[in-house]
This record gives sequence, C-alpha cells and structure tokens, in this order.
Amino acid sequence: MHIYPLVFGTWEIILIVLVIVLLFGGKKIPELMKGVGKGVKSFKEGMNEVEKELKEEPKKEETYSKEEK
Repeated sequence: MHIYPLVFGTWEIILIVLVIVLLFGGKKIPELMKGVGKGVKSFKEGMNEVEKELKEEPKKEETYSKEEK
C-alpha cells in the first residue's frame, strides 16, 4: 500500500471550486474570502508577536545573569 502526500491536480481544484460555488453561491464567496483573509492576517500577527517575544527572552536572561555576578 502506497501513501501519497495530499496533492491536488487541476481537475480536483476545478471540482472543489465548482462545489464551493454551488454550495455558497457567487455572492457569498467574497464575504467568505474576506473572513479567511482576516483570520490569516490575525494568525500571522500572532506568530510575529511570539517570535518577537522569543528573540527578546534570551537578552533578558543574559541581563539577569550579568547582574547576579
């Protein structure tokens, strides 16, 4: 049994898009994409915040260790 990674071809993507259009209609899709865009933006901001905190943390530890000596 072979396990292949999740890869979509052209026909699969076209089929998925058609199903989405049929389910939600053409008018709802921009609203859905706007919501998805806001969610992605919020996620990226959160990730940047965490990275920033992780980069600042070692500097604080160095400061504490120098003060203790």
